[in-house]
Amino acid sequence: MMKSFEDMQAASKESFEAFTASGAALTKGYQAVAQEVADFSKKSFEKSAAQWEKAVAAKTFEKAVEVQQAFAKENFEATVAEFTKLGEIYAAAAKSAFKPFEASFAAFGVKAPVAK
Repeated sequence: MMKSFEDMQAASKESFEAFTASGAALTKGYQAVAQEVADFSKKSFEKSAAQWEKAVAAKTFEKAVEVQQAFAKENFEATVAEFTKLGEIYAAAAKSAFKPFEASFAAFGVKAPVAK
């Protein structure tokens, strides 16, 4: 049985609104990622500059190597933490982008995926 024109028009409007809300959520998520990357880059540059000053000021080669090893460890841990944080931001953006479509999928009997 065909739906009436008004029902089709309402469904189209709901779909467009869901699409628009989803796009806005994705845009907000991408902006958060861009801001986070910019902040991390700035902090990383500042730490690298300070590290270079410490290495140059070292009195012995052994001290310079020790300073560099400590920096490498700290930098690795900070990078892993940053990628974890970015993953969480991306996951939150994906959930927000999917949310407007949940009602549409539920109407067809499709369950929303469960994030782990």
